[in-house]
This record gives sequence, structure tokens and C-alpha cells, in this order.
Amino acid sequence: MQVIYFAGGCFWGTEHFFQQVQGVARTETGFANGREDLPEPTYEQVYTDSTGYAETVLVEFDETKVSLEFLVRMFFLAIDPLSLNQQGHDIGTRYRTGVYYVSEEQKGVIEGVFAEEQKKYMEEMKVELLPLKHYWPADEYHQKYLDKHPDGYCHLPMELFRWAKAQRMG
Repeated sequence: MQVIYFAGGCFWGTEHFFQQVQGVARTETGFANGREDLPEPTYEQVYTDSTGYAETVLVEFDETKVSLEFLVRMFFLAIDPLSLNQQGHDIGTRYRTGVYYVSEEQKGVIEGVFAEEQKKYMEEMKVELLPLKHYWPADEYHQKYLDKHPDGYCHLPMELFRWAKAQRMG
């Protein structure tokens, strides 16, 4: 099993999106790469946009069933890579987009996908590609939020979840 961390705006939708992908064993909402003097931030603290943390989803996956490259490609289908600190109606640094890796091997794979994606745009993408510095899980209320609240707010269209579930790694 491997883990990778995706910041795709509001973590409710990002988590639900990756839950649909075959080969993903576990997801968890949390906060990544914020202030080092605040190692265990609460949602309320992160919501102030003063902590430097991004709403992030830990994705644990079985690399024999789904590749990191495939997951990063899927991620780009769920974000607007040209939007800085905003996805949908959600605005603030906590909603920035990024991929946070845990090894140099992962970094190389992700850089390849980023380079291909960048070719689609005249403007530079606003998606962070950084090592994971620190991560803290969100409280239980925010875990699997859209499973518990199917009519809850999400910046992603419901059709995208159905589409993700039908995809197979090529």
C-alpha cells in the first residue's frame, strides 16, 4: 500500500471522489502543510485561513490495482488547476490545490503528470507540488461527510462521482 495526499478545495468532495476510484483502500480528511507551531489544528482554526493548512485528503491505495499516475490524472479532472485559493464557491488559502508526496519516487511520477497537464494551458497552473511536511486528521464530523450527508454541500458535480466509479486504470 502507498499513500498520497491531495488538496482539492473542500475536502468533503475530494474525499468522496477518491473513494469511488477502484484500488483506493482508504481515505481520510485532514489538514496538511501548515504552520509548524500548530501541529494539531482544528477545523475551526484552519477555517480562519491563518494557519497555512490546506484541507487535504489522505489516499491510501493498492499500487497493484491503481497507479499513482492514474490517481494524479484523476485529481486533475476534479479541480480547476488555474484557480488560486479557490475551488467552486470555496475561497481561501485552506482551499488551495496541491499534491503532497512522501517519497522522491512519487515526486518523479507526479512531476511527469504535472508537465503533461501544464501543456493544456497558456497560464501557469496554481497547483502545489510539495513534500508532505505534516498532516493532521480532521475530526470525525468531517470524515466521509458526503456518505453521512448525501445532500450535503459539495463543489463537485455528483455526475463526477459516478464517472470516477466507472473508471479503470488503463
